[in-house]
Order: sequence, then C-alpha cells, then structure tokens
Amino acid sequence: MLNIHNLSVSFGGEYLFEEISFRLNGGDRVGLIGKNGAGKSTLLKLLAQDFEPDMGTIAKEKNIKIGFLRQDIDFEEGRTVLEEAYQAFSEIKAMELQLDQVNHQLAERTDYESESYNQLIVDLSDLTHRYEILGGYNYQGDTEKILLGLGFKREDFDKKTETFSGGWRMRIELAKLLLQSNDVLLLDEPTNHLDIESIIWLEQFLNNYTGAVVIVSHDKMFLDNVTNRTIEISLGRIYDYNKPYTQFLKLRGEIKEQQLNAQKNQEREIQQAERLIEKFRAKSSKASMAQSLIKKLDKMERIEVDQDDNAVMNLRFPVSVTPGKVVAEIENLSKSYGDKEVLKDINLLLERDSKTAFVGQNGQGKSTLAKIMVGELDYEGKMKLGHNVQIGYFAQNQAEYLDGNKTILDTMIDAANEKNRSKVRDILGSFLFRGDEVDKYVKVLSGGERNRLALAKMLLQPFNVLVMDEPTNHLDIQSKNVLKQALTNFEGTLVVVSHDRDFLQGLTNKVYEFKDKKIKEYLGDIDFYLEQRKAEDFRVIEKKSEKEKKTSDKPKNNSFKDQKKLKSLKNKLSSVENKIAQLEKQIADIDHELLMDYDATIAKPNFFDTYQNKKKELEDLMERWGEITLQLENMGE
Repeated sequence: MLNIHNLSVSFGGEYLFEEISFRLNGGDRVGLIGKNGAGKSTLLKLLAQDFEPDMGTIAKEKNIKIGFLRQDIDFEEGRTVLEEAYQAFSEIKAMELQLDQVNHQLAERTDYESESYNQLIVDLSDLTHRYEILGGYNYQGDTEKILLGLGFKREDFDKKTETFSGGWRMRIELAKLLLQSNDVLLLDEPTNHLDIESIIWLEQFLNNYTGAVVIVSHDKMFLDNVTNRTIEISLGRIYDYNKPYTQFLKLRGEIKEQQLNAQKNQEREIQQAERLIEKFRAKSSKASMAQSLIKKLDKMERIEVDQDDNAVMNLRFPVSVTPGKVVAEIENLSKSYGDKEVLKDINLLLERDSKTAFVGQNGQGKSTLAKIMVGELDYEGKMKLGHNVQIGYFAQNQAEYLDGNKTILDTMIDAANEKNRSKVRDILGSFLFRGDEVDKYVKVLSGGERNRLALAKMLLQPFNVLVMDEPTNHLDIQSKNVLKQALTNFEGTLVVVSHDRDFLQGLTNKVYEFKDKKIKEYLGDIDFYLEQRKAEDFRVIEKKSEKEKKTSDKPKNNSFKDQKKLKSLKNKLSSVENKIAQLEKQIADIDHELLMDYDATIAKPNFFDTYQNKKKELEDLMERWGEITLQLENMGE
C-alpha cells in the first residue's frame, strides 16, 4: 500500500529521523512508539502528505484513500452531529446540489421539445446513475447506524457539535473515517479523552478492519490489544518488528542482549588479533602474517549495539506549607448544566496527605467535581477548604492554556515570580528542555512536550494539594512512569482523575467511583477497587455497567395496555418496513429502466411526477420508521 524509502526530516538543522525505510501492507496494524518529540506525529503527517520530507520518497498504490485522525480535531461551529458526519460524503453532497439544480430547471421550463431540455434530461439520468453508484440512497441510513453504534442517541443527531466534549467529537471523527471506506488509517493518540466504552469500540473496529493502520499511542493495553507490528522511533532511527508492544519490548531486549554478547566476543577477537600483530610486526619472518591480520581487522564489520534514548525528566513536587487536617469538606453538593444534572447531593471529606482516585465513565462528573474543588465552577450545596490549603491544578486540557506564540523560556519567565525566576532554566532542564530548545515556540511542540511544559509551569506556584485531571494524556510511557513516581513521593494531598489502571496502580489509597450522579467510596488502591467490583480492569466494569444500565433502564411492560401498545407499534413498524422495501425496489426498477431504454421510459405519462412522488413517499416512510423505532426504544424494546 505504502512504501517509505530513505525518509529524512530535520528541524533547525537537526535530523528528527534520517533515512528511515519501511513498507505498509494491508492488514498491518502498526503501533508507532517513541519518546515525546521523537517524530511520531511528524511521520503521520508525512504519510498523510501534509508536507514534503527533506529527503526520501513515499510511494503509494494508485487511488489509495488515506484517513487521518489528528490529535486536535477542528470542527466548524454551527453544524449538527449529522451534518458533521455527512462531511464524509463530500462527492455525494455535491451531486445532490447538482440534482436539485437540474430538477429545479426541469420544473420551471416548458420547452419540452428543445435540444437543451433534452440535454437536461440526459444530465439528470447521468447524475442519478452516478449518485446511485456512490451510495446516495444509502448514506444517510449508514451514517445513522454508525453513530448509534458509537453510542449516540437519535436525539443527539440534531445537536451542535460544539456542545459535545472532546471524547464525543472524537467519535464523530471516527464515524467519518469509517464511512469514508479508507484503505489506510492514521490515528494520532486516538484514546486521549475517550472513556473505556469508546476505547473498547475502537479496539473492536480496528481488529475487524482490513486496511492498514498506523497508531500513535502511549496506552500499553490498547497497543497490545490492537497492533500486530511495532515501529519505534529512537534517536533518529527506527526499529521495526512484527510484534505488538509488550512482545516488541521483550524482543528488543533479547536482540540488544545478543548484540552485546556478540560485541564482547568480537572485542576479544580484535584484542587477540592486535596482540598478535604487535608480536609478529617485529619479526621479518612473521611480517606477512601481521599484514594479513591487519587486513582482516580493516575488513571486519564492527558490531553495533542499538542505542536507546534513556533521557527522562526529573520531577519532584515540593509541598509549600502544611495545611490543616481536613483539606476539603463537601456536603450535599449538586451540579447541573442547564437541564442536565451531573452530580446530586455529594458528600466528601478529603483529609491531609490522602491520595485519592476519581474513576468512572465520561460524563459522570469526575472533571466537574475537580473543577469545583479548584474554584472554576459554581455549584449548589456546601464546600469548605481547610486551613492553609493551596491547590495546584492540572486540567485535562492544560496544554491548551499555553500561548503558542511564546517561547518555552518566555512561558516560564512570565509565570515566575522574583523568588523563583532564577530557577527557571534549572526547572526546564529537569523537564528535558535544555540548551537552545528553550527558545522553541510552544506552537511547534508535540502534545507530550506541551504537557511537560505545563507540568514545569505548575512548579512555579506554591501548593500542598494537587488536583490532576487525566495528567498522562500525550505523555510517553517513560514520562508517565516518572510522573507516577513523583506523585508517589509527593508528601501533600493528591486527587487524580484517570482511566489509566497502570498509572493508578499503587499510587492512591482511596477510590471514588462516579456513577448515576453519585459517588461511592472504596478504601483501598485501584486493585482493591477492581477486586471489590470483581473485575480484572476498567474494561470489564464498563461492559458490566452497560449491561446493568440496559437492564435497569428497561421499563416493565406488564400491563395489558402496555402490551397492546407494544404489539401495535411492532405491527406498524413491520408494515412501514414492508412498504419501504417495496418502494426501494420500485425506484431501483425505474432506475434500471432508465439505463436500459431511457427514451421509452421518460415517454411514459407523468413519468417525472410519479418518480419524484415515489422518492418523496420513501423519505416520509423513513421518517415514520425513525419515529416508531424511537417509541419502541422508550418502551424498552
């Protein structure tokens, strides 16, 4: 599908990667890994042909379609969910406009015998045929099926995209990519901001996908569940093996160990040869033997050991002052967004030095409560912070608050005060921003580098309580481990919102599960919580929650009246479906007649009126079908 040959890209005179080559075949599900700033997102943009490499070529098969899911999704405001999803069908939508224009002209004109009128009829036939081939009569139904499969409800279809969170917008973008029937999918951090339900759906979709996929992700479980090949970018080179992430790491370790052993053996051989050369060089009778050994050493290909980029940030969160024993006390707290109630009568006592995890599905109020605690949202009820409490807050979209037109150094200096301004360069160095790198503009940084900068900026403010909302988004696996260690060593109070089990494991000593506007306390770490929920991980809980929700949401239709109404609705649905099937067949037959004998078909009395009436009737029936289906859903069917 894609052949990448001797690809090189440099920024500021330094190579991000140099002369890398690999081939992408159908069925490949590649995990593209590496440290923040190694060039993963850049490589995806090259494959998507966003820009040209400095050197090298990317050859692709003819007519190949590439879909690119970017880290930052930019939707046009004002579109509904359906309208945004329909953007996947740009050619069909353009053809609908042409069909409307031709039909409008035919309706207005009366010169039926003229050549131009006849040409309009020919154009209509050609457009109709092309429209059918492209799937014009099916795309609306296909779109609704995909959106419903992704967790949207019918009442969501006409809501504006800007009213949805980042995770739900990601689902709309995924729907568009699926509907486009792409041959290659490029996914940049697809699990960021997604809840477990969405991640499970994405895993299932990718495992059934027949094209090629390249995924940038720092989610180890996701990579292991989806990929069958791993490409690591490290120090400008790539390491490519047909193994998912964990198996790849094991294989890389084994290969490196073999290289080290082979290198040691070669070094011994070289040293032995050099001793013999020195011994024989002085003797004329042995001079030819010495020259032979020298030539042998010159021709010997020295064994190299793969180099790893082991540089990691050095992170420590100091406590400003010791707060009172009670850090925060919440009583009967409720929060609504318009008519939607998210939290109801929440009670929570947060004590000094506790380490607490907030877990649960997206939309259950985890981030909302975190924002309330740091004073970003109003609420009903009571919340009181304790004596000397100073809160440091890392928002889910913290990196978005950084000014892209400032340099790394200016960002830090502007946030510093007189006491810590002199320490800015030392802090940046501990976060791997060294030398000339501090003069880079924020807008050119990768997502992970921006998160590192946001973490560094936090250290300029005093705090003894840390509230962190999905802090691992965009961070590479090494940086996640460093952050986890720093939070483990933090001597203050911690509240962390996360769906990353590996990150939470051993980090917290209390878990609050958010579900159905309430919270439930588990006095233990994440493993204790999972044990109590009798699940191996969040994914199992998610599946259980969905099953429980479907069961509990299903109304009891025990009464004779309900049963009668249910039967009536099912009969109506069956009748409408039969009529839809008959009309679709009739329209398809007419389309076929137009192709086989166009002149004879249009010569039939009132042909165009009949044809358009059938299409209008089909639209009305489809709308009626949707209404009945919704009624059945509301009755629990």
